[in-house]
Amino acid sequence: MSCYYVIGIRMNNRVSNAVKFQETLTRNGCMIKTRLGLHEVSETACSNDGLIILQPCGKKEEIEQLVKELNALDGVRAKLIDLN
Repeated sequence: MSCYYVIGIRMNNRVSNAVKFQETLTRNGCMIKTRLGLHEVSETACSNDGLIILQPCGKKEEIEQLVKELNALDGVRAKLIDLN
């Protein structure tokens, strides 16, 4: 099992797309070691677009399947970075 992967995710319209995205992460939660979410925030505004970085652990085939599931969601673009 390897943890030398990173998944970079761009989410558009995160208010509308967050529920299905979260469901996908929950189904695959046992393979996600780290999750970091970034979006613009100020006292008067909260961006509706965001960047999520995941550190998955597991077999490459399982991680590629997660990326495929994420890319099937509306407003989500995911890319796998293999650091092995």
